[in-house]
Amino acid sequence: MVDDPGFHGAVERQLAGGTALVAVRDERVVGGLLVGYEAAACHLHWLVVDERTRGTGVGRALVTEALARCPDGVVGVEVVTFGADHPGAVASGARVFYERLGFSPAEAVEPGPEGGSRQMYRRTL
Repeated sequence: MVDDPGFHGAVERQLAGGTALVAVRDERVVGGLLVGYEAAACHLHWLVVDERTRGTGVGRALVTEALARCPDGVVGVEVVTFGADHPGAVASGARVFYERLGFSPAEAVEPGPEGGSRQMYRRTL
């Protein structure tokens, strides 16, 4: 998705608003994360890391930086990722990734745009 024009457009809009982080390597965007803040919660949206770059710490660095930028009063972080039965759960490694960062699986949420299951993950700060 890092090469998806929709991703780049969303990142550019969010950068202008201060709610996006990007990782660049050799003048190429290799990852990005959109972040939202609401009352006492930080919401991580659309974490994307280039497939060739996965496993190198880029995703962890983006999440770590997003959490470091949380405004005062934020006590929890939420992210929606693939449900356990979604084929992307294994292919992307997203569930394991978030669990390694201290997130815990919570309730199921609305299916994704392709119809696959999704699940909320939460972490207390």
